[in-house]
Amino acid sequence: MSENFAAQLINWRRTLHTWPELSNQEQATTSRIRDWLKSADIRILNYPIQTGVIAEIGQGESLIALRADIDALPIHEQTQLAYASQNDGVMHACGHDIHTSVILGAALLLKAREASLPGRVRLLFQPGEENCTGAKQFIKAGALQDVQAIFGMHNEPGLPVGTFATRGGAFYANADRFIIKIRGKGAHAAHPEQGNDTIVLASQVIQALQALTSRSFNTLDSLVLSVTRIDAGKTWNVLPEEVMFGGTLRTHDVNVRAQVQQRVIHLVKSLVEASGAKADVNWTAGPPVLVNDENWATFSAGVAKEQGYKVRTADLHLGGEDFAIYLQNVPGAFVSIGSASEFGLHHEGFNPDEALIAPAANYFAKLAESALALLQEKVPEGQTA
Repeated sequence: MSENFAAQLINWRRTLHTWPELSNQEQATTSRIRDWLKSADIRILNYPIQTGVIAEIGQGESLIALRADIDALPIHEQTQLAYASQNDGVMHACGHDIHTSVILGAALLLKAREASLPGRVRLLFQPGEENCTGAKQFIKAGALQDVQAIFGMHNEPGLPVGTFATRGGAFYANADRFIIKIRGKGAHAAHPEQGNDTIVLASQVIQALQALTSRSFNTLDSLVLSVTRIDAGKTWNVLPEEVMFGGTLRTHDVNVRAQVQQRVIHLVKSLVEASGAKADVNWTAGPPVLVNDENWATFSAGVAKEQGYKVRTADLHLGGEDFAIYLQNVPGAFVSIGSASEFGLHHEGFNPDEALIAPAANYFAKLAESALALLQEKVPEGQTA
């Protein structure tokens, strides 16, 4: 691994970090990635997509895919880095700039040994991961056509650099969103008896939701319900007619997911209507549970060990990840690579260690080669892959 190679990837990462773009607005990011791939003579595939890039290296029937996400978050960066975001209120606070530079590096390595690849590697630089639209767009456009296995990564700030983790089966969570509106009769703050105190009602509902998840479901179920926002009132002496609050539900079991949603809706309406007010519950399904193929997860961990990583079995993760949608269509594995940030994902001070980039690029290049070789081995004698 040359110093020039590592420096090039870090330079690309810092450029992406300086100019982040929100989901499905990644026009400049798309142009940069296309230019960098073209400069390495890597062929760009023509798919009906608005942002993002799909490219390919190699020849033959065997085909695997590597995916990187390219979008950023609506967060004002507070890292004080020399290459901090220049797009106000937008930040790569999840490390998608890291992921993109890793797969760009893997692309350079695979291109250098293209003639010996036992098949093709499709590179998916995907937009819209943060709002769970990008994977669906790419699949609809045909990006998974003929793909036999797919691999992706997320940096993990809680793990040291040089550490790798994955698991077979369920990994990342179902990630649902909800918004609850409570509507009643407003009143003067001095005369609450003349109306419905929607703020008190909302407080009762929020407390009941926490009791619901902790007391009505098995403690061994991976289940978290968090209320993350509340909006109510305009002034200090009026009880508002409406309170709106919302949050997220995270689960790993589709049955638990459905049961919680049903119970939440019933609980909210029962509590609120018993007090003479009305409630609406708007529920939005986010990315589904990410389920790694057992064999490909074991395989990816074996390659990581060969590449010098300290390999761990990953804990269940309560974050959401739209890579899960690819895995509903094609077998593969999603992995964690340590990034050793003092601050976690989606934090304004998030600052992953760039030392992870070049080794991870080497890892994914090796993983792609090894996966193609394995697919070739499985072809029945007398047939082509």
